Amino acid sequence: MSVKPFLDYLLLEKKYSLHTHKAYQSDLKAFQTFIESTQVGTQDIEQVSYSEIRSWIVVLIQEGSSNRTVNRKLSVLRSYYKFLVRIGSIEVSPLKEHRALKMASKVPLPFSEQEVLDVLEGDFYPEGYLGILQKTILNLFYYTGIRRSELIELKHSNVDLSSGVLKVLGKRNKERLLPLLPNMCKQMSYLLTGIEQEQIERKGDLFFVSPKGNKLSEAFVYETVKKYFNKVTTKTKKSPHVLRHSFASHLLDQGAGLNAIKELLGHQSIAATQLYTHSSMSKIQEVYKNAHPREKNNL
Repeated sequence: MSVKPFLDYLLLEKKYSLHTHKAYQSDLKAFQTFIESTQVGTQDIEQVSYSEIRSWIVVLIQEGSSNRTVNRKLSVLRSYYKFLVRIGSIEVSPLKEHRALKMASKVPLPFSEQEVLDVLEGDFYPEGYLGILQKTILNLFYYTGIRRSELIELKHSNVDLSSGVLKVLGKRNKERLLPLLPNMCKQMSYLLTGIEQEQIERKGDLFFVSPKGNKLSEAFVYETVKKYFNKVTTKTKKSPHVLRHSFASHLLDQGAGLNAIKELLGHQSIAATQLYTHSSMSKIQEVYKNAHPREKNNL
């Protein structure tokens, strides 16, 4: 059977766009051409084995295709064979047990120190409690590297401003202590004063509450970061995670050790923390160049 019934199915039943339909057709044709060019196995795309698909994967990689591109092409094949199973042409998809190729983790570009400074010291916050709340959220992300979920769930009883310490409950319910610098303690005190002055009734023991006393939503926190960083940067990605990333990258740039940053971020392994070293590589190279004795001799 040709691939035409499958392509018709995509166009007429799944309502795929012509652009997507053309991309599927191109990938299926490429695989069909590969199968027909091999001297081993079947010449019929419908009856191929997984080993033949693996051979195609090897060829694609040797030709320079990225893992992302290979995964996309295999996703097309997977859809095709699932269709054949559904209409009874084959019993089992040859890709049933296949796992997608691993792709390098995408690490977002951190904000620069100046961009963060411009936001934290900006004069664009609204008057009253809302402005204090938003400014405190942004400060806490950058001062501590806290996760969005940890900030939202932060208990008032776990914040000790007199000692400059807060306790957060991280992933897998793992607790960790985070130090608070004097400026951060001062900003959090402003927030508590704002709650008292506007007589906001807290619902529960949460430290951060909305102007109505409710728990903050994830969307509100995300939009707070996006709104204010839109004012100072043209970077595409603006999120709480990027601000957490910026915290780690800037500490690394200033000479902090990976193990210390790992503990602050609440990572289980150093491997997760090492992702943040990529964006700081230019800084590391600069330090290396200026500090290495062989380079100094050439100055």
